[in-house]
Amino acid sequence: MPTFLTGATGFLGPHVARSLAEQGADLRVLVRPTSNLKNLEGLKAETATGDLRDPASLEKAMSGCDTVFHVAADYRLWVTDPKEMYRSNVEGTRAILEAARKNAVKSVVYTSSVATIGFTRNGQPADEDSPVSLADMIGHYKRSKFMAEQIALEAGRSGGMRVITVNPTTPVGEQDIKPTPTGRIVVDFLKGKFPAYVETGLNLVDVRECARGHVAALEKGKSGERYILGGENLTLKQILDKLGAISGLPSPTVKLPYFVAYLAGAVDETINGRILGKEPRATIESVRMGKKKMWASSDKAERELGWKIVPADDALRRAVEWFKANGYV
Repeated sequence: MPTFLTGATGFLGPHVARSLAEQGADLRVLVRPTSNLKNLEGLKAETATGDLRDPASLEKAMSGCDTVFHVAADYRLWVTDPKEMYRSNVEGTRAILEAARKNAVKSVVYTSSVATIGFTRNGQPADEDSPVSLADMIGHYKRSKFMAEQIALEAGRSGGMRVITVNPTTPVGEQDIKPTPTGRIVVDFLKGKFPAYVETGLNLVDVRECARGHVAALEKGKSGERYILGGENLTLKQILDKLGAISGLPSPTVKLPYFVAYLAGAVDETINGRILGKEPRATIESVRMGKKKMWASSDKAERELGWKIVPADDALRRAVEWFKANGYV
């Protein structure tokens, strides 16, 4: 029976699709009428037209499938209409699970985010058990993903259907077509738009390894549980230094104080976001998020899924090469 996948036209989704194809899976992928199909090139898969905001289309598209990977999400740090983000991320997840129930799907792997994990300001890596609540979520993206994750966890614990949740940290690599906020860091660096940096940190995971982790979650994960799929914990300065070594471009040496970064975010958000109607490069929420190092531990995935942490260098190199080859720089 086919495996149904959402998000195959995005960044992480195509890699999940190819990992499944390598395992011999018969794929059916959800696309919208307006989707850019570039990342589906060379992938043997049936396409089904639908939308996360249209439950009837999901039920029809999923018909006959026994496994579902829900990878799609509205991943933006700036939105003019937050309601659309909640419709896609929260109600879309609810609709996917309901369509899976109606189609008697055996297993669902839901792609959440490390954004839902409880981070602190002391820099200690967080894990699946770190205390966290909706009140800790900064911005609509984090809030919507947290709310959606609660729906998926509850579905997996209710006993009615096997639902496993994975929490990728910050995927990096090729085919970041949009690009994601993380991909924009790479593109902006290559364009010389990183004259300074702030004191923050991310956990970078190779997008290919992250995709394989999704398959491992299907095979070995426990219903109602969540698994962080992470890689290296790095400061932003370390990431920029790695990009400098890969590209031959200079890495910034000036560190911005938090209040300067906050002011820059406020100005950018006001001028570009609110006045010009363009997506700002920096927002107040992104600066606020940066006060905490988003460092995470993948110990649980290592124990239960056979997950292995790999250095981020190769993924960063592939990202640089792909952005250059595809005209982003």
